[in-house]
Amino acid sequence: MTSPKRILVSVSDKTGLIPFVSGLATLGYEIISTGGTRQHLREAGLEVMDISEYTGFPEIMDGRVKTLHPKVHGGLLGRPNVPEHAAAIQAHGIVPFQLVICNLYPFEATVAKPNVTLDEAIENIDIGGPSMIRSAAKNQEHVGVVTSPEQYEGVLAALQTGTFDLAYRRNLATQAFTRTAAYDTAISAYFLARENQESSTGELPDSLTLQFRRQERLRYGENPHQRAAFYVEPQAGPTTLAAARQRNGKELSYNNLLDLDAAYGIVAEFDQPAVAIIKHNNPCGCGLSKHLHEAFEKAYAGDPISAFGSIVGVNRVVDAATAELMCEPGRFIEAIIAPGYEPDAFQILTTKPKWKSNVRLMELPLPDARGRQVLDYRRVTGGLLVQDRDSLPDPESEWQVVTTRQPTEQELIDLRFAWLVCKHVKSNAIVFAKQGMVTGVGAGQMSRLDSAEIAARKSEDRCQEGVVASDAFFPFRDGIDQAAAAGIVAAIQPGGSRNDDEVIAAANEHGMAMVFTGRRHFRH
Repeated sequence: MTSPKRILVSVSDKTGLIPFVSGLATLGYEIISTGGTRQHLREAGLEVMDISEYTGFPEIMDGRVKTLHPKVHGGLLGRPNVPEHAAAIQAHGIVPFQLVICNLYPFEATVAKPNVTLDEAIENIDIGGPSMIRSAAKNQEHVGVVTSPEQYEGVLAALQTGTFDLAYRRNLATQAFTRTAAYDTAISAYFLARENQESSTGELPDSLTLQFRRQERLRYGENPHQRAAFYVEPQAGPTTLAAARQRNGKELSYNNLLDLDAAYGIVAEFDQPAVAIIKHNNPCGCGLSKHLHEAFEKAYAGDPISAFGSIVGVNRVVDAATAELMCEPGRFIEAIIAPGYEPDAFQILTTKPKWKSNVRLMELPLPDARGRQVLDYRRVTGGLLVQDRDSLPDPESEWQVVTTRQPTEQELIDLRFAWLVCKHVKSNAIVFAKQGMVTGVGAGQMSRLDSAEIAARKSEDRCQEGVVASDAFFPFRDGIDQAAAAGIVAAIQPGGSRNDDEVIAAANEHGMAMVFTGRRHFRH
């Protein structure tokens, strides 16, 4: 007598389950199920055997123990073509399963909720589900395992057409092992984060297990010969780039995503309306003002040549006046990221300029960059560098004026502005600024003097009575002499060089005010 075809169903997410299982029943499969899943199927009129009826053992401990039974895992792991397995199957009344449909307790969604308790997190750790999935995936030669509603349509079609072969089952098994690995990673990450928060040592974890899901394929990487994709964290926050909504334009590129993240990181630093213009991951312009369109004018004027083909970050909803400025003849913007777009502004940006169909308009709630302490990861050959993100504010209580002359009120305002921008510039970083406008940037140079010379050249005569920020200490007085020659009257830097006395003396000679922050902001 031919053994019946059986499926085991135990799911948390019941999306699309009824039509899928109904289709399987039509193909002659008997259904065994558990708890809430069994009730859901029976209410739809499907004939379902209770797991306890099959195993002869009741579900106990509030459903914590229901599928951890030899008759379940024997039916999943048994290989009927192996004589010893076939004998055990016969002796113990085990009927092999041909298909397992199982998705897991929503642990990731639970711990993503605000103020979730430890008890709530623990209760949403699935034990039986991953065990069933792994057993079925291991026995892929005989058993198919379905772990997501997205697979239902394809699996049913394969069974109906006779293409549910070993290659198909192996693909399902690969997806199953990937899912259980991601699930275990999420649990591990949650408890590691709790341990780090509660730890008094401040140590980073001894080991890291990271899991990212591919959100989109990219045309290519930094260059056309490089493959690329955008992967996101399982619990990526609602203000992270992973949550950005594209409202217009071509598909995003690898470089676009890097620059969008950089642009939003800068404008999130400011309470006033702010605009940052990014080119190759560095700000070529940044502006602050009471009105957004004025901030954009300042930012674009910082380096109009470099601003062509740039990425723009904005910390306010884009209004029509700002959109009109963005669309002026001769200007070309690759992408804009903002908390939103007024209807008139959206229409202007998508109908007026020559690049209307191409400009990528990204919408994302503004992150609070200040006070967010998360980990940064950077790949190197053979390993991973991990550090705290440089996102905590610099307490001005630690700042020290080291020159004879104190900065004026306006100079202090500009020094704050330049300092915040400078921390987002690649080292060696020099930023010239005046009245809420970056006038020149020297970025990524091997010599700080070279960066100062570039910033001065970019500024031309606009830096008269302006300020300079340096991400690390001036090692010699030459950088101060260069800034003074360009018209700079105040400087802000970490201090800490063995030549600080020489540098301070140079600032005093030039009548320059200088602030030491005591904190460096290298960005490599």
